[in-house]
Amino acid sequence: MASSLTKDAAQQGNPVDGGKTFFGHPRGLATLFMTEMWERYSFYGMKALLPLYLIAPGGMHMQATTATAIYSVYMAMVYLLAMPGGWVADRFWGPRKTVAIGALVVIAGHITLALPSAASFFAGLVLVAIGSGLLKANISTMVGHLYDGPQDPRRDGGFTLFYIGINIGALLAPLSIGTVGESVNWHLGFTLAAVGMALGLAQFLLGSRHLSPESSVVAQPATDQEKASTLRKGLIWLAVAAVFYTLLGVTGNFADWALMPITIAGLVIPIAVLVRMKRDKELTELEQSKLSGYMWFFAVAAVFWMIYDQNGSTLSIFGANSTTNDLLGFHFPTSWYQSLNPLFIMALAPVVASAWLWLNRRDKEPSTAVKFASSLALIGISFAVFLIPLIDTAAHGGKVSPMWLVAIYFIQTVSELCLSPVGLSVTTKMAPAKYTSQMMGVWFLAVTAGDSVSGLLTSPQLNVNLNTAASVTVEAVFAVIAGLGIWTSRKRIKELMGSVN
Repeated sequence: MASSLTKDAAQQGNPVDGGKTFFGHPRGLATLFMTEMWERYSFYGMKALLPLYLIAPGGMHMQATTATAIYSVYMAMVYLLAMPGGWVADRFWGPRKTVAIGALVVIAGHITLALPSAASFFAGLVLVAIGSGLLKANISTMVGHLYDGPQDPRRDGGFTLFYIGINIGALLAPLSIGTVGESVNWHLGFTLAAVGMALGLAQFLLGSRHLSPESSVVAQPATDQEKASTLRKGLIWLAVAAVFYTLLGVTGNFADWALMPITIAGLVIPIAVLVRMKRDKELTELEQSKLSGYMWFFAVAAVFWMIYDQNGSTLSIFGANSTTNDLLGFHFPTSWYQSLNPLFIMALAPVVASAWLWLNRRDKEPSTAVKFASSLALIGISFAVFLIPLIDTAAHGGKVSPMWLVAIYFIQTVSELCLSPVGLSVTTKMAPAKYTSQMMGVWFLAVTAGDSVSGLLTSPQLNVNLNTAASVTVEAVFAVIAGLGIWTSRKRIKELMGSVN
């Protein structure tokens, strides 16, 4: 296998030599494109169904606040586990093996979700989060392995194609998995998500001969002592968790306190990681300055994701309870709203990217700080728009047009395009040399922090209903004020960034 892998990789390493390519890129990109498409298909199908299943009379029949808390913690854990997922690949299995195992765990998770039991449902959520963390952390790394270093002119185009695969999966999932789950059977919908991931794993294994040999390499193999230590620590933490949750179950406090440790971890770990980097004496003065500047962007991103990720909980629950879901005489499932974002992304991303280039040629492109400030302002405006139908339904009852949610998702997508791709880029530019690989995981921790705040607010201890006019108003005002804050501090941030714009 190793020899044939090396041979195939060599043949596809330079697509201009007349060999078969994937739109002019190494053939391995097609394998990773399809794997990620199916993984995102299963993930976004799960995202579309989860809050609706939690509140449905035929599902878990929970309160909206509880459903939002569970959804937020689930989303936080998916992104939190991306960091240890990368570490596992670096020390134990290598990216290729880790992705395959991650896909198997995701499949097992969706099958477990399909079982009609509350205990199996939450066990399934844990498995899907773990599998997604293993897979998500490493598949993008494998895309990079296909090219001849960072200077390969095909590299950016390859990641663009890969990004399209993500959004195709995200677009199709609610239309199929959501429809089956809502209209036929919830558990059948979860099963369909498992089928999607199984298709992704099958083609990954069949097409793996086209991947780079580097994807099978364990970058920093753990010693036998390190493996034993990791296993021992893992078993200790597993025992602690088992004892803790058993005590909660015995005392009858499980529902009230089950999410709290996970939510707190989602807030503490991202902060601890940044503090550890900041206290590293080996960093140069310039790297320390850039890291200080980056903390501004991390904080902004956390606020952004706190509000943005409610499109799958707060907005989705509003769609289920307060919109007609009828357009031009056609009735559609609530889960279909989740297809709006990937649809708008694919339509608007080229436009926004072209706009940045057009402004750059005229020396008028906004700085990173201004783009982030614009993103917060727009996400705040989207919730200001949300107030109109929210207040209307609260005052007069009845249901509103689905076009309100279409407008909100549109504004949020423009907001995302001002922050997400820009954040990925600035992360690579401002990363200290010592933490080049880890900084991308740090960027994803901003999602964890933001979703953990939502989970904390809606936990049984605080029990804040984010689907009320008061909550939405506070979030909208907070986002706009935070946006103004980073805009007024843009010169200071620019000084900290050094030569990075």
